[in-house]
Amino acid sequence: MTIRYDPEVDAAYIPIGRAVRAGEATAQVPEIRSPHGEGEIILDFDEAGHLIGIELLRASTLLRPEDLDTAEHLRP
Repeated sequence: MTIRYDPEVDAAYIPIGRAVRAGEATAQVPEIRSPHGEGEIILDFDEAGHLIGIELLRASTLLRPEDLDTAEHLRP
């Protein structure tokens, strides 16, 4: 599993299976909160209703530090 992380905005994206192509996510389930209410989870679905990715806002509160360390950082 690949985690892409942008530390500047503290957001991460986890594609399910292959990489998600631009425009492929046609529906979202937004505003899922973590058990402690510290971050937000957004589920992305394709046109057929398949889950294709998970977006994490305030990712540093949702992911373990070692997972962020090994994530693909999008900005230096």
